[in-house]
Amino acid sequence: MNVFRHLINFGVNPAALAYAMTTLGSSMINNIFSFYYVKLFLNRYKISEGAFHQSQVVYMVWNAVNDPLFGYLQDNSRVPCCSQRRLSILYGAPLYSLAFLLAWFPWRSYAPGDWLSGLHLTVALCAFDGMLTFVLLAQCALFAEISSHHQNRLRLIKYNQVASLIGSSSVLFCGVVSNNMEDFLAFQAFTVLIAILSCGCMLYTGLHSESRFDNKASQSDALTSVDQTSHPSACSFSTLKTLTWQILTNRDFQLFVLMNFFQVFMLAFFNNFTMIFTEHLIPPDVLPSLAKSIVYGAGFICPQLLVLSSQSLLHRLGYYRIILFIFYVEAGMAAIMLAIGPQHYYFMAFFLTINMVIIQASFSLFGLPLADIIDTDLQKYKRSSPLSSMVFGTNALFTKPAQSLAPMIVLNILNQFGYEQLKDVTKDSDPSALESLHRAMFYLVCLVPMCVAALQVLAWRPFSIRNSHTVDTKYIDG
Repeated sequence: MNVFRHLINFGVNPAALAYAMTTLGSSMINNIFSFYYVKLFLNRYKISEGAFHQSQVVYMVWNAVNDPLFGYLQDNSRVPCCSQRRLSILYGAPLYSLAFLLAWFPWRSYAPGDWLSGLHLTVALCAFDGMLTFVLLAQCALFAEISSHHQNRLRLIKYNQVASLIGSSSVLFCGVVSNNMEDFLAFQAFTVLIAILSCGCMLYTGLHSESRFDNKASQSDALTSVDQTSHPSACSFSTLKTLTWQILTNRDFQLFVLMNFFQVFMLAFFNNFTMIFTEHLIPPDVLPSLAKSIVYGAGFICPQLLVLSSQSLLHRLGYYRIILFIFYVEAGMAAIMLAIGPQHYYFMAFFLTINMVIIQASFSLFGLPLADIIDTDLQKYKRSSPLSSMVFGTNALFTKPAQSLAPMIVLNILNQFGYEQLKDVTKDSDPSALESLHRAMFYLVCLVPMCVAALQVLAWRPFSIRNSHTVDTKYIDG
């Protein structure tokens, strides 16, 4: 309590700080994982295309299933480490950080196409995503449950973005320390350091954060314990079916999930392939290694700066109009890049960076519409406590597969133009084959954002919860 008093004296909100520490820890490791794992397994471990696709299919299934599974578990379990958001983060954090390290240490010296590298990728993806889901679902639920006030939620986003800003710099420092993974020993040492720091940050949340509904849940558990022991399995299955159906039939939830699927696809597209596109489309004499590290780092750091600088706009316009405007900007910039051509290298670097920035920045706001959907569901069905984890988990059931589809589709297209043979650009590479590959890459960089942004506009325009920023409270904080 003394620590909290000191924080308040310095103008720091203890609840928001505790919430944001998980963002700090998770962003340190998530950004490094998503940015480097594809290049690591393709270029260093020499995984075959077939094994890569098999791993992504297994990951896609697990990625989709574990979110609603953990969501239902956290919202309905009687075990404290699952039912209490704080304890889920406290016990999940060490395993989450350990799972992050699995990818960076090969199980043996891999030969090209080694089957073990495929198994390694499958285990690394599933273990990392499983623990990511368990910890971050609890944090997402905290976002909706700490407060129902729009202003308080904006404060959480503000603290969240500051934490994400600091955590996202891990990509920049990792690139500088390891020379963009060329010095692999330095890269491995850096990942171990980041895993330790990340775990410490998330443990802070586990020790100091709490939900408004923790006490209510405890009282509810005491009242319903007898009923739950009478017919546990039947009750659980029928409850799961009913609750899931209520969530799925929400029209705004359907529109949000459709729009979010494309957003997750775009995030995976740029996170996994920006480094590859940059190395092939921008010559090293135009953009040296250090400059590329800065570009990559900016793509992860600047989204938080953009969101922090947009707080007044969020107060005034609300998230609906801002997200819609960003989709128009994405489509417009892609059209301009396509029109001017691939020879403008500096504009290409600017275009890739800005796309990473605005896609991640708009994605950072998606907690707001989901929290409003949770509030609407709470009021509509007069629940004693919100289905926060289930809503976030059901959303992930339909959107997480895009994380696997993006690298599978893009890699398949690139290999049609000889990427597997031309992945390492050398002087001996066939110029005509290389030109064909670079042309395919350029069209992907332009046409994918343009088409996806157009689809997102169509999905997002009918969304009906547009003015929550003008309402002080939707229900009384308990």
